[in-house]
Amino acid sequence: MEFLVKSARPESLKTATLVLAVSEGRSLGHVAQAVDAASGGAITSVLQRGDLAGKVGQSLLLHSLPNLKAERVLLVGSGQDELSDRQFRKLLASLLATLKGLGGTDAVLALGALKVKGRDAYAQARLMVECLADGLYQFDRFKSQKAEPYALKKITLLTDKADLASVERARLQSQAIANGMALTRDLGNLPPNLCHPTFLGEEAKAMAKAHPNLKVDVLDEKKLHELGMGSFLAVAKGSEQPPRLIVFNYQGGQKGEQPYVLVGKGITFDSGGISIKPGLNMDEMKYDMCGAASVFGTFRAVLEMRLPINLVGVLACAENMPSGRATRPGDIVTTMSGQTVEILNTDAEGRLVLCDALTYVERFKPKAVIDIATLTGACIVALGSNTSGLMGNDDALVQQLLAAGIHADDRAWQLPLFDDYQEQLDSPFADIANIGGPKAGTITAGCFLSRFAKQYPWAHLDVAGTAWISGKEKGATGRPVPLLTQYLLDRANPA
Repeated sequence: MEFLVKSARPESLKTATLVLAVSEGRSLGHVAQAVDAASGGAITSVLQRGDLAGKVGQSLLLHSLPNLKAERVLLVGSGQDELSDRQFRKLLASLLATLKGLGGTDAVLALGALKVKGRDAYAQARLMVECLADGLYQFDRFKSQKAEPYALKKITLLTDKADLASVERARLQSQAIANGMALTRDLGNLPPNLCHPTFLGEEAKAMAKAHPNLKVDVLDEKKLHELGMGSFLAVAKGSEQPPRLIVFNYQGGQKGEQPYVLVGKGITFDSGGISIKPGLNMDEMKYDMCGAASVFGTFRAVLEMRLPINLVGVLACAENMPSGRATRPGDIVTTMSGQTVEILNTDAEGRLVLCDALTYVERFKPKAVIDIATLTGACIVALGSNTSGLMGNDDALVQQLLAAGIHADDRAWQLPLFDDYQEQLDSPFADIANIGGPKAGTITAGCFLSRFAKQYPWAHLDVAGTAWISGKEKGATGRPVPLLTQYLLDRANPA
């Protein structure tokens, strides 16, 4: 989809569909009033019949209004007052559902007069383009009958001259973020017989070939042994698929400047291992690599925007399977840090690959490290599927991520990381156990990781509830690419 930004009189534009907002009570903003006047009051006449009340999400399609160059006018309800982000998304979903069903190849959105709470023209346009682009996503790679392509090819955002530069900047950035989300969704939606650690390594190398300022190293099983990553390797022991540690290195900032580091959990299929999961919905365990997929997507966005920062990505990729060689409950392994771990449950494998990755990134002397993982079902119980869990050892970093989530409408919520919870991880036989019992499972998982992240500011995002949607319409969401990219934008362009 091509997105454009333009400043012009809406009544003068030649387009297949002109989209206008109507508030509750059927009142028109100044943009819609100008179009109504040009059409001889045709819009007012329709509204007086009561066909559109103006509630958020309502829509009404009008054809061939007099004196307009637009073939159609789509009226969308915008409610009474300022819109919340959720209401704005509802409005955009409604108009997009109509546009996707029309035969026109382009549309002009004259929605600049809408007021979205807490958003200026830039932030409003950012959210608009990201929502529309994400709503047009399709994944039919393995369907013998492909989906019919949409007739719609171009969407133009109409704005005032004063906001033209900021809305154009928003368009460029939001398209990059949307492309990153699409890549994350594609990787997450791939079947696990194709999307395994070796495949992800090849995808990373392909990305590096396309972007000369990106370097990629893929560490194989032999190198992991040499590094002493006993915890990481323990997860992969039961699988025929060899593990891979994928390292992205983007140098967009000053030479020698400390990088930001993203660490992604890349369990390409999680059977649970010997502590095997129930069979129901186990197919969705292909999404256990969505943390790693979100790092791919964030790098895609950063590369497109050419952000002036240094950024490292480390993806811990493995498949967790049961076999005669698989790690057993009760096994003790030695991590790269030298700490020993008693594995009480092989289905708590994400923290076992991440802990070695967190030790590995010390060599980069990072400004900050953020790990992203579909780590615990307990996070879904605590926060549902709307909000990601967030913990960390540096309050400034945590607050920066919370603010980025609000700005991007990709929210996280801070959970405590008190020392009191650490006692649940005590083991009589090793330095630490890999689970802490049934209570506060998300927090004790964060406590486990915190023991390997003491050399730098660190935050942990648990995206178990937000990285994909379950059920009949299951699919990867592309989150938390918007949050991560906004955090990096804020670092690259400090206020």
